Parts: sequence; structure tokens; C-alpha cells
Amino acid sequence: MTGADIGDRLKQLRIQRNLTQEEMADRCELSKGFISQVERNLASPSIATLTDMLEALGTNLQEFFAGPAQEQVVFSESDMFEKVDGELGEKVLWLVPGAQRNRMEPILVTLSPGGRTEEIAPHEGEEFGFVLQGFPQLVLGGKATRLRPGASFSIHPGQTHYLQNRTKTQARILWVSTPPSF
Repeated sequence: MTGADIGDRLKQLRIQRNLTQEEMADRCELSKGFISQVERNLASPSIATLTDMLEALGTNLQEFFAGPAQEQVVFSESDMFEKVDGELGEKVLWLVPGAQRNRMEPILVTLSPGGRTEEIAPHEGEEFGFVLQGFPQLVLGGKATRLRPGASFSIHPGQTHYLQNRTKTQARILWVSTPPSF
């Protein structure tokens, strides 16, 4: 990668992350003017500044200079990450590795009988869920709605929300959040 490519590549990454130059500058504690100059290849950042800029963009020096990698689009079970919370009776399976860097984050939630997810505070974005198995309840702002297999939900989470399973059978829900929130 040449020096002239660095500015172009930084700009592409910033735009992919839906950041303005001002937002990027705030995250890196730099001026908007400096970000603009770097993107137009009129200024060169130090290694420390470039590292800070890349961190704000969700990448690092090694990935940045490695060039475009072959993007993985199909994932197997061995690529996925699982977290089990025995106290809540919840298991979360992240279906796409590194999805926190993407615009959406798909997960598979498994709720044991009597289990529930953690409460999620109101936030920007949208969430979608599809019930694969069981009869969980979506609790949104204190109001519970019973779901059944094949049902879906779509919310703009302006209220605290979570899923709970008050039945004696397991529930499984495909849940997609944008931006990532899990």
C-alpha cells in the first residue's frame, strides 16, 4: 500500500462505519481538518495517531496493511462463539464471528425452562426475532407478549426489554440487532 492509498483506505473505512469526519475526529481526539487532510493525502499521521484512527474504525495496523482479505461469508459451528449464563438459564450463540464490527448482529438465544435474557436498556436501532422453538415471552416496557414457534417480532427498543421462558420446555429464538448490542 502506498502513502496515497492510506488516506483513501481510511476514508473508505470511515464511510463503511457510517461516521462523519467530525465523529471520527471526536473518537480520536483530533481535529476534523486533520482527518480531512489525511483522507486527501495532504497530511500523514504518525504511527500512534494512525493506530488510534484504526482502533476507532474497528481494525488495527496488521489488518489495515494486510490488504483486502478474502471475506468469509459462510460460517460453521466451529466459527461461532457461545456464552452460557447458568444463573439466568440462557445460552447465546453468536452466529457470525466479529459481528460486533458489522451493522447487524445475529445470535441464537436458547432459554431453559424458567430462563430469561438479561434486560436490555433502550437504545438506538432495531431488533428482530424469530421463534424457532418453544413459547417465550417478549417483555417490552413491562408488558409481556407470548410468542409461539414461527412468530416474529420487530422492535425499535425505546423501552427496557428482554425475553423470558415461563414454560417447562426449552425455547430457541433467532435474534438480530442493529447496531450490535449483545
